[in-house]
Amino acid sequence: MNQVLIYTSALCPFCSKALWLLDKKGAGYRNISVDGRPDVRQEMTKKAGRHTVPQIWIGDSHIGGCDDLFALEASGELDKLLTP
Repeated sequence: MNQVLIYTSALCPFCSKALWLLDKKGAGYRNISVDGRPDVRQEMTKKAGRHTVPQIWIGDSHIGGCDDLFALEASGELDKLLTP
C-alpha cells in the first residue's frame, strides 16, 4: 500500500472519521498531531495550502481533508490510490 500521511488534532471529529476509514481500509499511515505544535501546523499549512485538519497525503499526492477522502471512497478511487 502507498504510505499515507495525515495531520490531525485530538478533538477533531473529522480527523477521527478519516482515521476510522483508513483503519477500515487497512491503510498504514503516519499520523502527525498538530495539537500544541504551531510549528507543525505551520508546516502542514505550507505544504497543503490549507490550515484545517485533517490534511491527508497518499504517496506524493495531497488528497485534502476528510470529505475529500470519503469522496474518493465513494467513487471507488481510494483503493486505487492506496495500491501502489
